[in-house]
Amino acid sequence: MARSSEAISPTAHYTGYAWFHHGLSHEALVTPQGRLLFNALRPLNRLAQAWERPTVEGFLLARHRAIDGLLEQAIVEGRVTQVIEIASGFSPRGWDFKRRHGNRLRYIEADLPQMAEWKLQRLERGGLLQPGHRVQPLDALADHGPASLAALAERLDPAQGTAIVTEGLLNYFDRESVLGMWQRFAAVLSRFPQGLYLSDLHLARDNQGTSQRVFGRLLSAFVRGRVHLHFNGPEEPLDLLRASGFATAELHDPRQLPQAGRTQPGAELVRVIEARSR
Repeated sequence: MARSSEAISPTAHYTGYAWFHHGLSHEALVTPQGRLLFNALRPLNRLAQAWERPTVEGFLLARHRAIDGLLEQAIVEGRVTQVIEIASGFSPRGWDFKRRHGNRLRYIEADLPQMAEWKLQRLERGGLLQPGHRVQPLDALADHGPASLAALAERLDPAQGTAIVTEGLLNYFDRESVLGMWQRFAAVLSRFPQGLYLSDLHLARDNQGTSQRVFGRLLSAFVRGRVHLHFNGPEEPLDLLRASGFATAELHDPRQLPQAGRTQPGAELVRVIEARSR
């Protein structure tokens, strides 16, 4: 499952710079490609925002801030002291949360080998790594083996509450692969006294209007592949999360989460999963 730097989605580059532009990231985690794409799309985003139409920038910020808010709440409440961020890519979350919580938090960023190597080099070069913050290769589709989530989790403290975070991952996989990941996540989190899974999710019914369909086609072209909408309404994914092994599951609308702050057009296209293993 290795991918070269050329195979990284334009969305990943764009997202990395969008986070930086809005004060959520560090310049060490942005790329020239991301800066170029962000500036090229700014006129289109401004026009869409003026007409209150969905924007890529809007939904990216909504989902990121919502996930951050829910994770922060779990850490402050003492439910989580270990985090595994899968497909962390250009995400600033590991650096940001370690900066906030220091030694109270153990944070592992995981991605495909070449992306993990790139991330580690950028973090080291920028002086952004702290003790308890690691980057390592992971195959999210593997049930067993040294690159599997199960193997990674064996290195964590089984007495500590643990969270798994994915952002921008599920849309790239078909339904069967997503259900397989949910089962792996639930099985791993069941090892810990408290387990939390946070992720973004796009529902088909939230993306049915004319402007939403146009946005979806543009997004598919942007990511150079199909964007999967696995479920129509909220009940089906919640039932499947529970069937996968989670004790409870909720879908949040970022516009209704105070943690997400001010949202922009595009927030209506995304929901955030909060599932617990106990």
